[in-house]
Amino acid sequence: MFAQLAPSPSPSPANLSHFVNRRSFRKSTVAVSASLPTANSARPPIQVFGGKDLNSNVTKKDGSVGFKLEANEDEIDWMNLESDIRLWTRALRPVQWYPGHIMKTEKELREQLKLMDVVIEVRDARIPLSTTHPKMDAWLGNRKRILVLNREDMISNDDRNDWARYFAKQGIKVIFTNGKLGMGAMKLGRLARSLAGDVNGKRREKGLLPRSVRAGIIGYPNVGKSSLINRLLKRKICAAAPRPGVTREMKWVKLGKDLDLLDSPGMLPMRIDDQAAAIKLAICDDIGEKAYDFTDVAGILVQMLARIPEVGAKALYNRYKIQLDGGCGKKFVKTLGLNLFGGDSHQAAFRILTDFRKGKFGYISLERPPL
Repeated sequence: MFAQLAPSPSPSPANLSHFVNRRSFRKSTVAVSASLPTANSARPPIQVFGGKDLNSNVTKKDGSVGFKLEANEDEIDWMNLESDIRLWTRALRPVQWYPGHIMKTEKELREQLKLMDVVIEVRDARIPLSTTHPKMDAWLGNRKRILVLNREDMISNDDRNDWARYFAKQGIKVIFTNGKLGMGAMKLGRLARSLAGDVNGKRREKGLLPRSVRAGIIGYPNVGKSSLINRLLKRKICAAAPRPGVTREMKWVKLGKDLDLLDSPGMLPMRIDDQAAAIKLAICDDIGEKAYDFTDVAGILVQMLARIPEVGAKALYNRYKIQLDGGCGKKFVKTLGLNLFGGDSHQAAFRILTDFRKGKFGYISLERPPL
């Protein structure tokens, strides 16, 4: 079944846990500062520091009205797009992935968390909301945390500033990193040590000898945890590859004499109820390939890109020489398969997803901060 664009129903706040705001696309950058929360806050916030209607009606041959995706304006209603993504996913096979190694290590990770002085939570900068584990707050409690948005090279400066501003309103500053090139890694190491600096002070007060600060790096699969550790150590200690599920066991490594780091497997909820988030995980390669149908996911990606002004239907045509007929992304994928891959839609879908993951469409964020 094609994932065909349809009119957006009135969104229900209860169903839009990740809805995002309308934002003008501008060229200027904004410096962001954050004030730390007060000690009287009802809920201790994460401690994080550092860091860089487009539809037009189309009458079909049978007289029915469809929709043509045109990205020819300067802004987009992200709340409506999020609602449409949920609508598009209803007809698709649910995206679910919970391999045995995650089930096996989740209990062990919760035990290891009790030993940690600082927890470094890594998310994908393209989808910071969708790479947030629903149980993270319950697991960590009041423990000191550092929030890292990795792959900063894959989003624009405007997106980066918008997310920094969003977290600043919560008393949070965020570290943006690039695990491949190492940007932000040194700042992350310094911050981990500084947040846990009072550990040995308290130990001395109790007459205990000093010890290394223990920091755990956790997050969804393939968000760049192992690459960050390798950058911190300046050598390849942890296995890292551009696919989910490479790290299957927890591993402690030493960073100098005063910091121990725990590399952990990517953690996912046993069941992903938010299928809009699940589709974005698949698009960004943050979930196993067996969890989804490539043609379905690429079709939705095409429909999303056509709605994002930085890309639009024109950019899709310029790259693949195919018109987005009637706004149907899956039909676009099938046509590309016929034109380039002898009718193989799977290969066509893989090409589109790979192009997005390699930044061939530019600096693209698939989420915006909530209102």
